[in-house]
Amino acid sequence: MRVLVTGQVGVDKGPALEAVKTFAQQQGHDLAVFHVGRMMYAEAPDVPPGRILNLPITRLNSLRRAVFKEILRRAEKHEHVVVNTHATFRWHHGLFAAFDFDQIKEFNADLYVTLLDNVETVHARLKTSHDLDHTLKDIMVWREEEILATEILANIARGYGHFVMLSRGRHRLSTLTLYRLMFEPKRKRVYLSFPMSHVMDLPDTLAEIEKFKEEINQHFTCFDPADVDEFVLHQNAVKALQEGHTTMVAQSTEGPVTLKTAEVAQISSDIMGQIYARDFKMVDQADMIVSLVPELPNGKPAISSGVERELQHAWEGGREVFVIWACRGQPSPFITRTATRVFTSTAQALDHFRQRGYIVEADPAQRAKPR
Repeated sequence: MRVLVTGQVGVDKGPALEAVKTFAQQQGHDLAVFHVGRMMYAEAPDVPPGRILNLPITRLNSLRRAVFKEILRRAEKHEHVVVNTHATFRWHHGLFAAFDFDQIKEFNADLYVTLLDNVETVHARLKTSHDLDHTLKDIMVWREEEILATEILANIARGYGHFVMLSRGRHRLSTLTLYRLMFEPKRKRVYLSFPMSHVMDLPDTLAEIEKFKEEINQHFTCFDPADVDEFVLHQNAVKALQEGHTTMVAQSTEGPVTLKTAEVAQISSDIMGQIYARDFKMVDQADMIVSLVPELPNGKPAISSGVERELQHAWEGGREVFVIWACRGQPSPFITRTATRVFTSTAQALDHFRQRGYIVEADPAQRAKPR
């Protein structure tokens, strides 16, 4: 298995991929990870950390080609290889390809993955670890450019179905998901669907959702839309503007980060548009969608317009649609008519998946989880 992993500057792909390498080796796999950026710095010891994009573009290109040539040579010694790189980069505010197609073609990756992270977290890392002028708007644009370039590259090099968009992980690294994509390709891919924005202040409901996600994740390769959730950032910016605050504090993975309220408000339309596009794309890369509809304290079902649209999109896209209706009331025809099956609990759903052969109990040696 050969994998090419991309992601914008500031996603900090290195530690995430090293975690996958460690876990894979613990499971007995010969996996090597090559970090193009680190190797370029090693080839150019005169360049200070974080300043490699200040080099003339001709030297950047020659450095990258030399490094990738070495990767191609060393990759032959390993059964499984991951290359950590970028699809695009910006040089003096211009957009350039960060790869040479002849070398990408020779590497012949089986899977192309773009890692994502939340805008406030990427911003925090860029401030502390990179000499790169930017705005939040830049980060949002760079993310879309990286996704699009990688998907196009994958489709040209290998055809449809070899590109995956994956969050780095908000509260924990998505190590297990990437491991399963690489080494357990027959495991079903599931898009997890559940209410988000209007249950944020309901701790019992949130706990129910977390339990649902954990139980499904034990058996499937899962894509969790909450790993990149910038709607909260938008809501907090609206509140800060209403209260007359020129700055606001966001909780990033790297810790609290102070942002200009107006700058966050400026990207509100980007946040909304990317949520819509990203979640649908994650549905498309899954085999099926499993949606939890919990019951609100007032007895009503906690189903949002977003969940309904995801179910409809999955159904129309030919995916299997499973709904866990954990409510006393009956689901509407708009749910039942676009669902492969409706269950009353996660346990009932898992029993059905076992009967269908969707769940294969792992060998004890394979049940370990990455830390």
